[in-house]
Formats: sequence, structure tokens, C-alpha cells
Amino acid sequence: MDRIRITGGQPLNGSIMIGGAKNAALPLMIASLLTRETLTLYNVPRLSDVRLLMRIIGNHGVDAGIGGKRVDQREGEGDSITLSARDIVDTTAPYELVSRMRASFWVIAPLLARMGEARVSLPGGCAIGTRPVDLLIMALEALGADIDIDSGYVVARAPKGLQGGLIRFPKVTVGGTHTAMMAACLANGDTVIENAACEPEVVDLALCLNKMGAKISGAGQSRIEITGVGRLGGAHHEVLPDRIETGTYAMAVAMTGGNVLLEGARADLLQSALDVLQKTGLQISEEAAGLRVSRQGGVIAPVDVTTAPFPGFPTDLQAQFMALMCRADGTSHIRETIFENRFMHVQELVRFGARIKLDGETALIEGRKSLKGAPVMATDLRASVSLVIAALAAEGETMVHRVYHLDRGFEELEKKLARCGALIERVSGEH
Repeated sequence: MDRIRITGGQPLNGSIMIGGAKNAALPLMIASLLTRETLTLYNVPRLSDVRLLMRIIGNHGVDAGIGGKRVDQREGEGDSITLSARDIVDTTAPYELVSRMRASFWVIAPLLARMGEARVSLPGGCAIGTRPVDLLIMALEALGADIDIDSGYVVARAPKGLQGGLIRFPKVTVGGTHTAMMAACLANGDTVIENAACEPEVVDLALCLNKMGAKISGAGQSRIEITGVGRLGGAHHEVLPDRIETGTYAMAVAMTGGNVLLEGARADLLQSALDVLQKTGLQISEEAAGLRVSRQGGVIAPVDVTTAPFPGFPTDLQAQFMALMCRADGTSHIRETIFENRFMHVQELVRFGARIKLDGETALIEGRKSLKGAPVMATDLRASVSLVIAALAAEGETMVHRVYHLDRGFEELEKKLARCGALIERVSGEH
């Protein structure tokens, strides 16, 4: 099992290419099940989650191919993939595949909308709270689906097709919004989604679906309106840049100091997080090629944050920001309002010498001038990269174990950081 070895204390200088957003690529890939024609996606990140999802949708009959470089493709840009679901060969998504990644549960929407039936295992994924699928099921029922739970599988049926309807989410849900949009595209009549998620990844999916012939308006706002169509066609679509990767590397520079150009990054995708980082002392400027982030000396100022749905501070950057606050000049508070178990990284950060106290959904962090390297263990995707950020500034050596979590969401992280001067390497083998 691979590990990552880091010797801290080196500032970061250079440039890092920001890849395509994993959280946009996955629903876009699933949307290929909605049409017999070919969907071509550009800038797809090379991640284990993407490879796994290709296997999962392949199980349903999607013929997936990875293409060569485009003429205008930038260095470090992601893959071009073609997805063709001419014939759906199986409407069952088995436990052994779905249990490995929660997002794969979303195949229930296009399978049901196109084939009138779907049998999908209840999901697995990161252990950061229950993250129930009840809201996704509620959305499908609002469109006329009959739903049963049978031996750990959600069995959905709509033999006469889905019917447009009103979907009113009691709380904001990205997965529920993705699912509702995909299902409603092929439903008979009009659908309104209220209290919809406003995340950029939702907008990206809607843009792609509209290219395929869907009629969606309002994506990016809390009310989305969809007029169902009889069929969808193929399309070409480029995945938007990963705002979580952007924020993560920005926090790494805030932690270590230095000057890095985040190529391809877009400020509008994470403005609230950038505003917070500027308060800590990080300098951020927009350039034609992306975002430049720098911190030349000075202390890291403590800042209080509360995670919230977009456009608020992303829960997927909470762990990374906590690592940064461990070296702030003062006390900060982080309140996690999205997932109930997303403080599992705290005990590992404490191994660096961090001072963190938990009180329900709030963490109090007493910043320290220095951290010390230690052997640590990743517990989930975002927690794993928070340990890397802490290690980059810690005195001595850190060994991060279970980095397969990291590979789910960060492409060649150790290589990108090493090119900017970090003393970091992947170590293969059992230990």
C-alpha cells in the first residue's frame, strides 16, 4: 500500500495545473446513460473514482473510450473520453460496485428515465456521516416513480414513464439536484425543483444536458425549471476546473509561503473561500492564465468559518482550512454544518502537535508557531490532503498512510507539489 513521505519547511514556488472537477465529471459521465448517442467529455481528471465509475456505467452497457490529445489541449489537462450507451444491457447496479462510491447511486435516475426501471444498491463511499439517499428517492417519487427497498437495493419503476412534477427539497442536496435534473429531462411535462443546490457542478451538468437537447433553466439558482423531452442526443462538453483542488493548493501556499500560479483556476467558483484565505494573509490575484496565490513572510491570521452550501465556504475545504489554522497566530473556530462526522482528521492533526478542541459541530483551534512531523493515517479524501498541508509546514518528516483516499480526488498531488519545491515523494510497498 502506497504512502507519502514529506519533509516540511519548504516554501512553494512555481505553477500547478488545476484539473477538471471530479464532482462535475462524475454526474456528467452518468448522464451518458440518458442517450443512445455519444457524449464526449474533455478535461476529465485521471482519478481512481473516475476509473471506477467507468466500470460501473460499463456494466450497464456504456462503451467508454479515452481519446488522444486535442490540438488545443493544454499541458497537464485531463483526458478526453467518449461515452456511448447505445443499448442499456442491465438496469441493476450491484452492491460490489456501488458500495465503493456513493455518487454511482445516481445512475438510478437515467436508468429509470430511459428504461422505466432500475435496481440500484444502497451506496457506500467515504465514512463522513450517513448522507442518506432519502431525498433522491423523494425526488423520483415526486416524478411518479414507484420505489421499494428490497434486500439492500432500491428498486424503482415507472413503466409508463416519469411524469413532470414539483420537487421541493427540505434541505439543499447536490446529489438530489443532480438526480432530479437527469430524471426530469426525459419526464412527460414540466418539472420544478425548489431549494435546488446552486453549486457550479450543478450548473455544469445542466449546461451539458442542454447541449444534449434538454430544456433546463435556472441552474445555479434555488429554483430550476425543466420541460421534459422525448429523447436526448450526443454532445461535446468540457469539465469545469476543480474548485476544491484550487482551494487546496491555495491553502498549501498559505501554509508554507511562496508564490504559485494555479493554472486554469477560476475565482468565481470559490469566491467565499478565497475571501477567507485573503483574511489569513494570503495574496490572491487573477491573471489570464489562472489565479496567482502568494504569501511572503508574515503570520497566518486566525479566521472563523462556517461551512455552507454554495456560495458559502465549501465543506470539502474544511479539513484543509483546519490544517492551516493549526499554525495561525491565535484562536479560530470552524463550524461544520453539512456532514455530521467530518472531523475525523482532528485526531491525526493532533499528532503534529496541533491544539484542537471539539464541541459538537464546532472545532476550536489554538494556533501554534510550529508543528512536528509524525506518522499519520488518512481517513477520507479531504482529511488525507489536510494531513499533507500540515506536513508541508511541519518540522522533520511525516509519513501519510492510506493515500488511496488521496488518489480518489487529487491527480499526481505529490508530483505537482514537488515541482514547486516541496520535499515530497510517494513510497510504494507494504508497511
